[in-house]
Amino acid sequence: MPSGLVALALGGFGIGLTEFLIAGLLPQVASDFAVSEATAGRLISGYALSVAVGAILLTAATARLPRKQVLVGLVALFVIGNLLSAIAPSYSVLLLGRIVAALCHGSFFGIGSLVAGSLVAPERKSRAVAVMFAGLTVANVLGVPFGALVGERWGWRAAFWAVTAIGVLALAGIVALVPGRAGTVTGAGAPTGLRDQLRAFRSSQVWLTLTATALGYGGMLGAFSYLAYTLTEVSGFSSADVAWLLMVYGVGLVVGNLIGGRAADRARDRALVLSSLGLTVTLAAFGLLAASAVASVILVFLMGVAGFAGVPGMITRVTDAAHGAALAASANVSASNVGNALGAWLGGLAISAGLGYTAPLYTGAAIALASVVVMLVAARRAEPPVGQNR
Repeated sequence: MPSGLVALALGGFGIGLTEFLIAGLLPQVASDFAVSEATAGRLISGYALSVAVGAILLTAATARLPRKQVLVGLVALFVIGNLLSAIAPSYSVLLLGRIVAALCHGSFFGIGSLVAGSLVAPERKSRAVAVMFAGLTVANVLGVPFGALVGERWGWRAAFWAVTAIGVLALAGIVALVPGRAGTVTGAGAPTGLRDQLRAFRSSQVWLTLTATALGYGGMLGAFSYLAYTLTEVSGFSSADVAWLLMVYGVGLVVGNLIGGRAADRARDRALVLSSLGLTVTLAAFGLLAASAVASVILVFLMGVAGFAGVPGMITRVTDAAHGAALAASANVSASNVGNALGAWLGGLAISAGLGYTAPLYTGAAIALASVVVMLVAARRAEPPVGQNR
């Protein structure tokens, strides 16, 4: 494994921590700044919206710059945002720090996935992307408990200081370990100018992959957003159990990411169809068996596995379809955030309609099934990458 991948994974870990840890710190933040829980919650929603916007704007603005140089700048922005959050004298400054840190999120994973793929042989590209995303999946496991633990012992500011330190380490690692060629070699015919990158969006395969990404994430997050309610109101777990059950889900994400990277390198479209189908079946089964505590634990884990198994393959698929356009890779991150919002909204509507706390699972299964259909259409129209089967 190239050492540059370790540096990219560390950057992904830090960015993932920033995204997730705030959930465990909201009560302290709300108390310190005398704001309501709903106002404090904007630190989460504001971050998500900034990710979606920043992924497109920053990637477009840096289209002609060497990719290593862009990554260094993005991680520096991440460090500044978290430093601003750590010293924030007011809620408004804290929100600003969250927005600044979020702006780098989508572009880092979009451009970073291209850099990761350039560090290995073509037939190992999805696995390289999976290694980079391993930092994000581990952060998903540790983020909320890390924030809650550090915040409880040393205060919420200490959590942001810790993430700032991780960002500095990632920055140093990228400078030292990611080779300069990873920032300059983009492949034959790879678009560099903004106009050329936008031209890549004329490809129906790009749009089909982005749609499948949004629906896949929408299915998973539509169910995950209300998982605590399902586990406590249907499965019979206590509120105290939710934390370790979410860690079970996070472990599933880590496993799914690694399995999905390997499977995508062998037969990418087949792996993507099977991961979406696996998520559909898992969510539907969860809806049927949610009253069983044992089945719920198993299905929470499988939900994480199936939900993230398609991520490495979707990233490499959209960038291959766009001939290496970094904007397409970042758009894939934006598509996932659009899917998050869609899934959470539809799951909330199902609960509001009085369908119960298993309704988001069935809603998520329906959205994931739509992702299967889109991927089947995309696979039928596409030629497999060189050296791969369908």
